Amino acid sequence: MKYMDKVEPLMPEIKANLARLVKYNSVLGEAKEGMPFGEGPKAVLDEGLRIAEELGFRTKNVDNYCGIAEMGAEDSDKLIGIAAHLDIVPAGEGWDTDPFTMVEKDGYLYGRGVSDDKGAVIAGLYAMKILRDMGVPVEKKIRLLMGTNEETGSKCMKYYVEHEQPVTYGFTPDGGFPGIYGEKGHCGMKLSSKNTKIVNIKGGFVSNAVCNRCSTTVKAADVDAEALRAELAKTPLKSFTVTEENGELTIDAIGVSAHASTPLLGVNACAYTMVALKAAGFEDDFCDFYNDKVGTACNGEGVGLNIEDEYGDLTFNNGMIWMENGQIIGTIDIRVPVTYHPEQVRALCEGKLENEKGSLEIVHCADGLFFPPESDLVKSLHSAYVEITGDKENRPMVIGGGTYAQAVPGIIAFGCELPGEDNHIHDANEKLSVESLKIQICIYIQAILNLLAL
Repeated sequence: MKYMDKVEPLMPEIKANLARLVKYNSVLGEAKEGMPFGEGPKAVLDEGLRIAEELGFRTKNVDNYCGIAEMGAEDSDKLIGIAAHLDIVPAGEGWDTDPFTMVEKDGYLYGRGVSDDKGAVIAGLYAMKILRDMGVPVEKKIRLLMGTNEETGSKCMKYYVEHEQPVTYGFTPDGGFPGIYGEKGHCGMKLSSKNTKIVNIKGGFVSNAVCNRCSTTVKAADVDAEALRAELAKTPLKSFTVTEENGELTIDAIGVSAHASTPLLGVNACAYTMVALKAAGFEDDFCDFYNDKVGTACNGEGVGLNIEDEYGDLTFNNGMIWMENGQIIGTIDIRVPVTYHPEQVRALCEGKLENEKGSLEIVHCADGLFFPPESDLVKSLHSAYVEITGDKENRPMVIGGGTYAQAVPGIIAFGCELPGEDNHIHDANEKLSVESLKIQICIYIQAILNLLAL
């Protein structure tokens, strides 16, 4: 494979530097002076910049919002940008190894962030290094941007856009190959109870993933324990327990996590708990509201949002749920087909979000992103993928996930996941094939060369 002879000798160093990034729990923390996203993101940014300096790049810390590793013509007004991120979602439970100690086993690297997106930071850095070491003439400026807030709002890249040189064209290695020219719009809703006999509930670990675990407590007098166990056994939950203590039943349900943009790949522990409770005879306003308005279908049909366009359908995901001062609160993450706009979403569900049993409130809506598939940017990146892999069957696509492409004008998502891979992003045991990491770097070398030629 083209460039593999340049990548292979560097692999011990590449893996060692990735391990340096993985060791940081860089989930969003409490903002402090000089640390807009908390201590973890600040610490991993410092480490990322140290690695870039060791590799010989010009570096800049942009007020601890993001970092820059730069090469090429310093005075050029043409800037190729590679926007990757160092922040992560919470590790969650169910890991077979320490999520913050990178482990290599059977050809895979394991650890939180190895794929999303610390591995891509390293892949981008080494693609730039290899190009430089090859002596390729670089008459434009090339920057790897290391963000620290992609998972919780992309404020880091919005700050970059406001304070730094605009990106002329580029990519974010935080999606899939062979490229993503469209990203669905996004809406968020707040789920609230009005009346409930549920004593306590807690589920999920982040709003943009399927609720993978849920613990629910009800009074034992309100539902038959054996009937409840029988109904839970009919669900696709991985496991469950029903325990009785002090006149209360506690259901601990374990489902399967998945990204909120692909909720049908997961099993929502909260949703199936509600299904089983109702089927077992539990009479409760919130349980009824949840089953009617949210349910297990993941398509928004309960609130009139079962829509699609030629690029994909709407997805509707409950990520987190908890009890707050006697009221149940939950998050709903909606990915909207690219040809629909927020005002259309609001109109479709108008009058369907509230009744006497509960409510759903739209808290934000944002347009999606769309680049014509025939644009120079999309074609240049796709051709780089084809040249390295030889794969002409897979085509650039539209996805439900949101990336830095929505915050940084002029870029699209390109990699880092290869077709057919499932790297357990946002789930336990996140992984990355060592071979895939090598291929990523080769593709990014060719992608930068193609962008330099535009």
